[in-house]
Amino acid sequence: MNSTNRAMNRLLLATAGLVLLAAGLLAVGAGLVPAVREQWNAVATGLVERWQALLPTAPAPEPLGSWWSLALPALLLLGAAASIFWLTRQGGGRTGTAASEQDPESGDTAVDVSYLAAAVDEALKGNRAVVGSSLTAWRGRTKRNTAPALRLTLQARNGASPREVADLAEDLVGAIDALLGHHPTVLVRIGSGTRTKLARAHRAG
Repeated sequence: MNSTNRAMNRLLLATAGLVLLAAGLLAVGAGLVPAVREQWNAVATGLVERWQALLPTAPAPEPLGSWWSLALPALLLLGAAASIFWLTRQGGGRTGTAASEQDPESGDTAVDVSYLAAAVDEALKGNRAVVGSSLTAWRGRTKRNTAPALRLTLQARNGASPREVADLAEDLVGAIDALLGHHPTVLVRIGSGTRTKLARAHRAG
């Protein structure tokens, strides 16, 4: 329910992991294996010599000495800025607005997702089948569907009746429909976690 390309993210993560793994293995090898250390020193010396030979090809006024001394940091900063921009664009589907309506006469109206989350928490007070909940809103991924979708997560108590929790989720979705005045897309997730395992078991009935 967000704009993140999962395949691209996994490819980039795998590539970064392999690069870091190779760098780590190379560093360990250079420290432990004399042949690897000698090869590394030879490669590093060759790169330094090439860099020193490249500097005079683009002379610049002092104190720069060479435009290459400015171009390299500039490229690194540009790459860092591009990476930061790309990271800020990932996972951008989440929003704090659960619903909105535009009316030329009365103006725009927006419902914050925290209002619905508080209503869900209030409805669950005293319920022994659920130990926790969360409600988040996500923008639509397609241009045709821009209305926010909701994700309701319920943490079921260990030993609680699945039927009871499912019925509870259905009632909560109905209450959300009534509060908003329309039927939004709601993804319901019933799970368990550390909080569920630490909670005392309770069986309905």
